[in-house]
Amino acid sequence: MAPVAELSTIVTTSHGRLRGTAEGGVRVWRGVAYAEQPVGDLRFRAPRPLQAWTGVRDATDHGPLPPQGRSFVGGGRDDPKMRDEACLTVTVWSPDVSGSLPVMVWIPGGAFVYGAGQLQLYNGSRLAANGNVVVVNVTYRLGVFGGFELGDLGAGFDDNLCLRDQLAALRWIRENIAAFGGDPEQVTVFGESAGATSVLALLASPAAEGLFGRAIAQSPALPLIADRETRARQSRAFLAELGVEADEVRALPQRRLRRAAGQIQLESAAQTPVLAYGLTHGVDLLPEHPIDAARSGRVAPVPLIIGTNSHEASMFAWGKPPMLPTTAAGVDGFFARVAPDARDRVLAAYPGFPRRSALVDFGSDAMFGAPTWAFIDAYSVDAPTHVYRFDHTTWTLKALGLGATHGSEIVHIQHSYSSYLGRRLHPLGRRVQPSVGRRMQRTWLDFATDGRSVWPRYDAEHRRTLVIRSTRDVTVPDPDGIRRAAWAGVY
Repeated sequence: MAPVAELSTIVTTSHGRLRGTAEGGVRVWRGVAYAEQPVGDLRFRAPRPLQAWTGVRDATDHGPLPPQGRSFVGGGRDDPKMRDEACLTVTVWSPDVSGSLPVMVWIPGGAFVYGAGQLQLYNGSRLAANGNVVVVNVTYRLGVFGGFELGDLGAGFDDNLCLRDQLAALRWIRENIAAFGGDPEQVTVFGESAGATSVLALLASPAAEGLFGRAIAQSPALPLIADRETRARQSRAFLAELGVEADEVRALPQRRLRRAAGQIQLESAAQTPVLAYGLTHGVDLLPEHPIDAARSGRVAPVPLIIGTNSHEASMFAWGKPPMLPTTAAGVDGFFARVAPDARDRVLAAYPGFPRRSALVDFGSDAMFGAPTWAFIDAYSVDAPTHVYRFDHTTWTLKALGLGATHGSEIVHIQHSYSSYLGRRLHPLGRRVQPSVGRRMQRTWLDFATDGRSVWPRYDAEHRRTLVIRSTRDVTVPDPDGIRRAAWAGVY
């Protein structure tokens, strides 16, 4: 019987055959390349199409993470540790290779500096098994190799490399997912933080047309998208920091490149309204910022679930990073750079400022809430849009005074309670899944399967929003109305 089990994990793609494995009732293929690896002469270039191979290629082990620093999100014993620039891979979970199932494509977050689709926090096996869907996790270039814009340095440097990687993965999925039991006409892209920002950028990118039919954006951070002129100044500052000419950059060692980009990130946080890592608009791949594209109707009008968490910035406020305004000085600097005339009007919506609770609320809205509200109001005019606010707080987060902090919803959607972060958020989650997790996963799966949603469509008149709570969800009109109105016109 062993040969039959082995053969059941072998699939034939357009480039060659792959052997995966079976785990927990689903088949999984790891470390599957979706493009040629961006090393050597391909460093800083757009991904190239994958070359075919002969024989059966093993797909049982994870590919390397993109080069990055240490992160508590991927700090578990079972998380892969190897890092390398040859990181353009996907992981695929399928409950039935003979089917034609809906496909969910996960784009992980991490501020375009951290993260990868291989992390146990994003394990897609429970989604695939519980929802009878094919799940694909995408790993794309980060940091100086993908999330730091060098496109204006001239020949040999392409723009928006992380977004180009995601598009290459989506094209690979469209061409190959049927071999894994997926339906290329039923693709939902979903992501969190920088992954959700990427989802909104894909909605605004002409190159993404026809690659997916539904989208879910969890806590997008739209200030991670900057205009081309700002990115060009940052790339020139990067060259000055390195002390080299553009044609010398490709040959420099990783550590030197990463250190220089990190310095530009610190300077950017103090001098500009955006961060040095992120996406770039004003180029062919992304002509407009997603908010402007939504306002002009130049977005893909696909059904969308989008939302934020009630205490997005609480975790960041611990470390007081200069990238997020969660101190009184940070707030003053933010308004000086972004909207000097709006300071008093906006801060009037945060009673108690500069107490910690008001600073957390302000930081949450500056990076996540306010730009998301601006996008939602515009996008919902032309496309079915369902908005949520995640309020559920575990007892561990309550004890830490964090509330529903950034990223705390992920374990409930993925049911990754056995991951490093999942065990800390919900120590009993592996044995007794909380009801909020069962509800959220079911809602995401229903939406990906046939577009169903359990709460009313959003419109700019009523702004109906699903508030996700621990035991029972409730639909509320404009739950953050005072703060939302205060930010009108800033983004």
